[in-house]
Amino acid sequence: MIKRTDSNHAEIIKALRKIPNLSVFSTHEVGKGFPDIVIGYKGINYLIEIKDGKKSPSARKLTDAELEFYLNWNGQTAVIKNLDELLEIIL
Repeated sequence: MIKRTDSNHAEIIKALRKIPNLSVFSTHEVGKGFPDIVIGYKGINYLIEIKDGKKSPSARKLTDAELEFYLNWNGQTAVIKNLDELLEIIL
């Protein structure tokens, strides 16, 4: 099964790759609720779920697997709708 990404997924990754000393890896194919991307920046790892901010709130809801992951993960996680929200978290 091919895992789909939100329409802003590639755009966000492309923008992140322009930031010096930042690593980004697309993990959307891991499944089981695991976040869409992992970012390494200034010695910190960020687990980020990307949702499309242009969609209605009901269309941006976390899946059951995503919600379970976030409720049970004891480290950093974030759900973002656009690059600006992500930059507020990491910069």
